[in-house]
Amino acid sequence: MHLGRKLVYTALMALVLLPVRAAFAADDLEKVLRRLDFAAANFHTTSADFQFDTIETEPVPDKDVQEGTVYYQRKGVAFQMAAHIREVNGRVVPKVYTYSAGILKLYEKLTNQVRNFTKAGKYESYLMLGFGASGKDLEQKWNIKYLGSEILSDGKSAVKTEKLELVAKDPAVRKVLTKVTIWVDPERAVSLKQVFDEGPGTYRVCLYSNFKTNQPLPPDAFTFKTDRQTEYINQ
Repeated sequence: MHLGRKLVYTALMALVLLPVRAAFAADDLEKVLRRLDFAAANFHTTSADFQFDTIETEPVPDKDVQEGTVYYQRKGVAFQMAAHIREVNGRVVPKVYTYSAGILKLYEKLTNQVRNFTKAGKYESYLMLGFGASGKDLEQKWNIKYLGSEILSDGKSAVKTEKLELVAKDPAVRKVLTKVTIWVDPERAVSLKQVFDEGPGTYRVCLYSNFKTNQPLPPDAFTFKTDRQTEYINQ
């Protein structure tokens, strides 16, 4: 085929196949979201080990690595989560984030301080992102694009995940969070990987492994120990 005709033919085929591919992607997304609806209805508890990498490329390249364990629990419409941080950049720096009843708390053991974020309730859907969230939950807060399937390890076995790109519908959220990409296991309603694009030069990569789903959580999963010297700060 003459080169000029070949280029025209290729361009025409791309135009013809584009809406077909879009239709398949929309159908695949619908299937994933409905699978999440089913899994979320049976989601009660999950724990997992995590590694959070906060990466800055501008103005000075930097990387902050946090490791620990996360806990999630849903009882009806009630939702709780906690992140127990053990290490920061390889050093023992114990911290605990807890979220319950619309209040986010941060306990820093080394400074013996508790920070209460009393207006965190409006961000609940973002805290539970990829952990117990149904397809309907995601559709309510996000514009969603299906990016295909990908095999990831959950620390025990290979898992077929569905890759979704999420852009918040709330303009205020988009100012601080450009988009989120999640690799979700729709059979368990958990994420194995999340990438938060926080604007030019900054993004956060969250990796999860060693999941325990619908098993009893530790008694102190959503609590931390304080004493008479603990300082409380409301924000």
